[in-house]
Amino acid sequence: MGKLFQNYKRADVEFIKAEGNYLWDQKGKSYLDFASGIGVTNLGFHPYVKAALKKQAEEIWHSPNLYRNSLQEEVADKLIGGYDYLAYFCNSGAEANEAAIKLARKSSGKQEIISFKNSFHGRTFGSLSASGQETIKKGFGDGVPHFSYAVLNDLDSVKRLVTEDTAAVMLELVQGESGIHVADRTFVSDLAAFCQQQEILLIVDEVQTGMGRTGRLFSFEHYGIEPDIFTLAKGLGNGFPVGAMLGKSALGSAFSYGSHGSTFGGNKLAMAVSSAVLDVLQGDNFLQTVRLNADILQQKLKAALADLPLVTDIRGLGYMIGIESKADLADLVAGARARGLIVLTAGSNVLRLLPPLTLTEEQGEQAVAVLQAVFQKDRQD
Repeated sequence: MGKLFQNYKRADVEFIKAEGNYLWDQKGKSYLDFASGIGVTNLGFHPYVKAALKKQAEEIWHSPNLYRNSLQEEVADKLIGGYDYLAYFCNSGAEANEAAIKLARKSSGKQEIISFKNSFHGRTFGSLSASGQETIKKGFGDGVPHFSYAVLNDLDSVKRLVTEDTAAVMLELVQGESGIHVADRTFVSDLAAFCQQQEILLIVDEVQTGMGRTGRLFSFEHYGIEPDIFTLAKGLGNGFPVGAMLGKSALGSAFSYGSHGSTFGGNKLAMAVSSAVLDVLQGDNFLQTVRLNADILQQKLKAALADLPLVTDIRGLGYMIGIESKADLADLVAGARARGLIVLTAGSNVLRLLPPLTLTEEQGEQAVAVLQAVFQKDRQD
């Protein structure tokens, strides 16, 4: 610990083993993982995904993008399905969003990008500048210019920022980091129509909302839209570092030879894992079951917690759930962990739940019971 930068506030626990939806620490205590590694291990620690990684590691784990990579084509086909997109693979959500920003600017010949207040798109300078949270920008000097910030669910606030140099609008359909704020369906539909009318590209950041997290492969499928560009990471590799940017095929000429690249992007290990993840997600009725179970979990949470004085709201989409509270978040997280449940926070007053998509009914009931006990104890204290 003494030789590391102190840019993380780490709890004094180390997970040394994982199986299914559970983690074990160095003392042998088990925990139900309702954080999924911050929305990453969406399938839990899945044996099929693990086997794919081990198999690929025995063959070849890296080949530069100077050569054909059939695994990239395989993953692209599974992601795109019947849509009209092209894929670019990288190593993280921030890199995917950087690629989206570059593609939007290069293909449009314009520079300005409108994102939203309270949004989060990453910590590189481009993705940081796109993020609508001032607290994460402090101390780093001037950001990348030509970004402005509208208000989620307020189309007029978008229109007021549009100029002749507007290249794109960039949004999360659920703002995760700032408190699980869900975009309104009418707003999204109207925004998509407006962007199309004005020939402004629409970028959807699916880094946290994608890969089944909201009950659909991509969260934009809940809204009946097709963005011009969207980005993925986190759950795509179920814990293995990988990111992807997908753009409409009409934008393909903007990313011509030498225009963008990544040394490790789309490496064989990442693609083998991503392909296995997609096999599971696209299996018979898997996502339909996720949607059903997520609705049941939200109903149980509301029944158990909604009337407690310290809980002010419960909201979310699929397995992306926020419990707004007047309680101290650090105490809530520590209390849940002491009872064998790992949870997260979001914003200044929201407990964030990102359970694995493979959650069983019994595990869901276990988590609800723990959270009920935690909120009741905090009230008594």
